[in-house]
Amino acid sequence: MTTTIKEENNNQVVYFDGRLDTTVSMQVQKDVQPLIDNINSDVILDCEKLQYISSSGLRIFLSILKNAKPTGHHVYIRNLNKDLRQVFTMTGFINLFEFQD
Repeated sequence: MTTTIKEENNNQVVYFDGRLDTTVSMQVQKDVQPLIDNINSDVILDCEKLQYISSSGLRIFLSILKNAKPTGHHVYIRNLNKDLRQVFTMTGFINLFEFQD
């Protein structure tokens, strides 16, 4: 699992590549913690190369959202494949996030 954070068009974009399961979630949390601690623009979570997300991964997404809202910024999810969209639908996360396609 690789996590890359880049600034693009005045947004912070987080690229996920691989399987965001319980075994890698602690490392991913560490990777995104600087972003969570200092959200100063909208955040885009790019899931084009994300193959799987566990409940631990969903908690990371939720943590980013919870820290963005008080700052008045949005969190968008883009490039979510059919299987991951089903996970977001079943968990109710589909109603929490804004999506870009």
